[in-house]
Amino acid sequence: MKPIRLRLLLAVTGVTGVLAWGGARLWDSLGTMPGVPAYAPIVLAAVAVVLLAVAISLRARLKAMRERQPGAKRVDPLAAARALVLGQASALVAAVVTGLYGGIGVVLLGQLDVPARRDQAITAGLAVLAGAAVMAVGLWLQHICKLPEDHDDPRRPRGAAPSAR
Repeated sequence: MKPIRLRLLLAVTGVTGVLAWGGARLWDSLGTMPGVPAYAPIVLAAVAVVLLAVAISLRARLKAMRERQPGAKRVDPLAAARALVLGQASALVAAVVTGLYGGIGVVLLGQLDVPARRDQAITAGLAVLAGAAVMAVGLWLQHICKLPEDHDDPRRPRGAAPSAR
């Protein structure tokens, strides 16, 4: 499985943000604008907390296994793979959602004199922050699940560099 790079997440966020900004401006020129749901930052923050709990738990168990602590719980490779996929998928979805609410938030910044628009701009800003947290925790979880390089691979010729698997 290939790791997700920060550049990819930033590119997805940027492209989605530009498209959302253009769509929100067009929609606003027609007299209405899509609202920003009040629960969006709450849901994104909850996802970030769940991913953080998984990452901390997995990290502690892997550390205990590496240090060969007595009574250390074994990490099931399939569970680690599932955690990795959850982190990567969450980071990609958060990149799209962050760009969406970021683009709408930029349009709303021009309408801060209207109290309803100001509240939606604040909600969009909080959603962007929570989305960034999901992306950061997803990347950290990916880092935790990275396998160490196998320096004792008997198939590798002596003195050869490790293969990039």
